[in-house]
Amino acid sequence: MSQQRLATLDSSIIPRLPSYSQTLFDAKSSKQLTFADIASHLGREEVAVAALFYGQAQASAEDVDKLSTLLDVPRDAIAAQMMGFPDRGRAGPMPPVEPLIYRLYEIVQNYGYAYKAIFNEKFGDGIMSAICFTTKVEKEVEEDGSTWAVITLRGKWLPFSRF
Repeated sequence: MSQQRLATLDSSIIPRLPSYSQTLFDAKSSKQLTFADIASHLGREEVAVAALFYGQAQASAEDVDKLSTLLDVPRDAIAAQMMGFPDRGRAGPMPPVEPLIYRLYEIVQNYGYAYKAIFNEKFGDGIMSAICFTTKVEKEVEEDGSTWAVITLRGKWLPFSRF
């Protein structure tokens, strides 16, 4: 039986996160819950739930109620900030220095123009929304045992307007 792995909060980024982040991560660790466990309870995708923990997404009142109950965190300790406007994009330096985040950045560096060309050919002049957007992370294991990470990015296509 394999031991469940839990994502915890890296103390070096705490100063860049909302004050409730540490409270949520401490409760998550104490309860031995994965983001998938919490997502199932909230009825949300696990990336969306992790974004709530890092202050990169806005929580609904229902999200706050469910998190408060599941994690035994006082609702008043998290509600105001979590339901306020998120301050996205400030969790780390640019370019990123954390290796996994840097690799995601590197994908865009190496293939960004290729993606852009393909998008333009398929959709025309425009951009993929990161606001009207969903994403998920999946794990694939091949017959030989090699493990692959699969990231799905799904954003609404927004054509540039002519004026």
